[in-house]
Amino acid sequence: MARLRPVFARDRAAAEKGPAAETAGGGRWAAVRRVLGRTVTPLAAAVVLAALLLPNRSTRLAPEAFLRVPVEALVGTALVWALPGRVRRIVAAVGGLLLGLLVILKILDIGFYAALARPFDPVLDWVAVRDAVDVLGKSIGTGGATAATALAALIALAVPALTALAALRLSGAAARHRRVTASGLGALTAAWIACAVFGAHLAPGVPVADRDTAALAYDRALQARAGFADHREFAAQAAVDAFRDTPSDRLLTPLRGKDVIVAFVESYGRDAVEDPEFAPHVDAVLDAGTKALAEAGYAARSGWLTSPTAGGGSWLAHSTLESGLWIDNQRRYRELVAGDRLTLNGAFRRAGWRTVGVMPGVTRDWPEGKFFDFDKVYAARDMGYAGPPYTLGSMPDQYTLSAFQRAERSDPGRAPVMAELPLISSHVPWTPIPRLVDWAEIGDGALYGPMASQSDPADVIWRDTTRIRTEYRRSIEYSLNTLVSYVRAYGDRELVLVFLGDHQPAPVVTGEGASRDVPVTIVARDPKVLDRIAGWDWSAGLRPAPDAPVWRMDAFRDRFLTAFGPQPAATPPAAPRAKPADAGGR
Repeated sequence: MARLRPVFARDRAAAEKGPAAETAGGGRWAAVRRVLGRTVTPLAAAVVLAALLLPNRSTRLAPEAFLRVPVEALVGTALVWALPGRVRRIVAAVGGLLLGLLVILKILDIGFYAALARPFDPVLDWVAVRDAVDVLGKSIGTGGATAATALAALIALAVPALTALAALRLSGAAARHRRVTASGLGALTAAWIACAVFGAHLAPGVPVADRDTAALAYDRALQARAGFADHREFAAQAAVDAFRDTPSDRLLTPLRGKDVIVAFVESYGRDAVEDPEFAPHVDAVLDAGTKALAEAGYAARSGWLTSPTAGGGSWLAHSTLESGLWIDNQRRYRELVAGDRLTLNGAFRRAGWRTVGVMPGVTRDWPEGKFFDFDKVYAARDMGYAGPPYTLGSMPDQYTLSAFQRAERSDPGRAPVMAELPLISSHVPWTPIPRLVDWAEIGDGALYGPMASQSDPADVIWRDTTRIRTEYRRSIEYSLNTLVSYVRAYGDRELVLVFLGDHQPAPVVTGEGASRDVPVTIVARDPKVLDRIAGWDWSAGLRPAPDAPVWRMDAFRDRFLTAFGPQPAATPPAAPRAKPADAGGR
């Protein structure tokens, strides 16, 4: 007992000193834990709510979007409140992880809506990642594209981990404070139901009672199901080809001996012709071009095609027009080019034309070019361009046409040529924009250097939406003027020009909800060419009327091959009937 007295004395002294008797380090850590406990839980709640309420379109990113009550939070809270400890933690972790993946999906949607006017497809769009990185590299440089890709990968890993940790934190807090959690949950559920019943809105299109995340997950599940079925559907469509076995002597007979150019004008959409901001300028170019071509003996007919894409993905439009199949995603494109579908180029080649692809935007190997039945492909490196890089690191449209003319149409003893020719000066970012020059002065393109240095860089133009729209419109004017100038400079009776837009520009130009229609025009000096399409009811001139026929782009191949195939012989007129004699017998 005597031996224990010093111990009791020390304990009594420590008790009298109170907290001061504890180690200084232990006291500080306890205080830190209390502060973190009061801070981390609200932060976790903010992370989960922000993840649930984040819109999937940039146009909906407004403060009121984050002031709603998400039904998913109420259901999730009720679930973890009711579950036992270990099961609760598993459910919270898995739910938080899935929520993080939905956040990644929303971020991808924001980008896809801004660039392509559609949501990200979780099944079909992953194969387009490399192409997106390539385009980004051409726009901002390889280093910038690599840095952006690395940042995107880091975000893709960090966001699901963060939402999972936040959900775990909140599930633990709900379990520790069951009574408070139940009371708050009941009040918020009642408020959510009342707001849903009465349609309470913070702003137009922003209901207080929110369920967007659940709806998004459901829609994506349906989209994924459709994506998996798309392979079978496309295979069935590709198996049907009315022209697969058409003999060569029955293909394109009215065009024999003519040079045919199919030119795609990048981002030349219906808005360029009809939007009040663009139409006065672009329509003036089209009307002036119609007049100038008429003075040179040419006539034109114009209509509308509905593109399978918008904002980008030009190759989807090109392959749709060429194949007569609806190519609206990258997987369909890859399956198409792995097959043997008869293309429009292939029909010309089978009928005896020399077929060429003039591809100023192709700056690396393009193995799928074999599918398109070209006798010769001119990639950017094959065109002798010595000027500064323009859009996509390539060359101005006038140089592209000049190089094509020198390589394929300058020899008077040559065979007729059919060319597919994308014009890319109107490709985003719509800077720098060259100006038309005398065709004889183009040479190797060195004269374009001063023009490029006079244009503002993309990072300056893209700070102002009005400036973006203006530069877009100017680029379309340049491409259209270039085509008209080419026909006037190098056209003859045997030239037939088909030009069309590949798709509408990005929503930053058109706004949301724009159509996917693009203008299409056929120009010819031989009146018999346009007589063949008289039944199409297209508008006269380079500008399609608002009520001109609209076809899906995949309908063009078959309609074109039908119109320019053999026509049935005209039925002889019936012999006139004898006039009946009158009552007098005369």
